[in-house]
Amino acid sequence: MISRTASCHCGQLDLTCAGDPRKISMCHCVQCQRRTGSLFSVAVFYARDQVTIDTGTTHSFERQSASGFPVAFHFCPQCGSNLFWEPARMPHLIGVAAGAFADPGFPPPEQAVWMKESHPWLILPDRIAAFDTNPPPRA
Repeated sequence: MISRTASCHCGQLDLTCAGDPRKISMCHCVQCQRRTGSLFSVAVFYARDQVTIDTGTTHSFERQSASGFPVAFHFCPQCGSNLFWEPARMPHLIGVAAGAFADPGFPPPEQAVWMKESHPWLILPDRIAAFDTNPPPRA
C-alpha cells in the first residue's frame, strides 16, 4: 500500500496518508485564495482513517465555506503552514494541502470547483472537470 507524508514548512508537523486519495480537487473560491495566498488551493481528500498525525501540534481556525458548511483548518503554530482541514460538508474526509507532500509527481486534480470566482486568465487542462460552485458530494 502506498503511503505519503505531508509536512509543514518548518518540519514541526507532519502526517501520513495511507493508500490512494478519495479525490483531488482544485478550489478557486475567494476564501481559498486568501488562505493560500495563491489563485486556488489543491486539496487531496483522504478518508479519516487513512490520515495519521505523526509528529507535532496544530492550531485550528474554523470558518464558513463558500458552500455554507464550516471547515476547521489545522495549521502549524510555528510556521503557519495550513496542512490539513476538516470539511463539515464531507465529514468522512480530511483535506490535505497537495503542496505539503512536496512531490512534483503527485497526481493532478480531477476537478476544479468554484470556477465562478476563478481568475479568467487561468486556463485549466481539458481533463479537469470544472464546476461553477460545488458538485454533489461523493461517498
